[in-house]
Amino acid sequence: MNDVDHTWRPARFLVIAAHPDDADFGPAGTAARWIDAGSEGWLICCTSGDAGGEDPDADPLELAALREREQPRAADLIGYAGFTFLHQPDGALVNDLVLREQLVREIRTWKPDAVLATDPSVVFYRDGGINHTDHREAGLAAVDAVYPAARNPMAFPALAKGGLAAHRVRRLYLFWPNEPNVRVDITTSVDRKIAALAAHASQIREPEKLAERIRTWAAEEGEAIGSPAAEALRLVVIDEDEDEGPDPGLAERTGTETPAGDPEPTAVEA
Repeated sequence: MNDVDHTWRPARFLVIAAHPDDADFGPAGTAARWIDAGSEGWLICCTSGDAGGEDPDADPLELAALREREQPRAADLIGYAGFTFLHQPDGALVNDLVLREQLVREIRTWKPDAVLATDPSVVFYRDGGINHTDHREAGLAAVDAVYPAARNPMAFPALAKGGLAAHRVRRLYLFWPNEPNVRVDITTSVDRKIAALAAHASQIREPEKLAERIRTWAAEEGEAIGSPAAEALRLVVIDEDEDEGPDPGLAERTGTETPAGDPEPTAVEA
């Protein structure tokens, strides 16, 4: 799967990120390509980025307000149907029951086929650097919300009693992985990714170098699939598609079974 363009496309997807701009540095090209092909996407920012600066005298509330103005402009450029800020504390994000319930609420409301989130298994990047603790916690919270909480009607029972029934997310796409297993061609959407990132002006130190930086990263990932630009993701299939063929080992690997009478898959091939 890693040496060809990944063409599976969800009808509806949800991107879960720790901070404003994470989704745009992450899978924005993939999101834009899917949206162009007819998918509907929604963005969740767990925090408002109130600690995303270098001036200790800056007002965190003013910074959060600024970043909450930047993110909608970026989201519009990518084409998301909407976005949600969860207003968790920047720099102190924790995968606790409070955050997990917030994410389960969003998943059951939006009913995505796929969720994109940061790869929580990455502490140290293979090429150097340390993954931000908020990225890891947001990714782990997303994984735990997807499986098993969102699909378990007895998890957070007040949600079900309030009309938000259990929902089965079928796929996870983890961005910024050390071990990607799919790559998505973003040749047609890399310009939108760059424009969305430029909307986060408070976070871009050298804006004149932004386009070259992103194109270089995208070209490096694209080389594996013979594309000018790509994004690398770690795909975790939770529920198999019928067109992917029967998989007798799925239940054993994931600890789940697909009950008889489940609805037909809503995802499509692009």
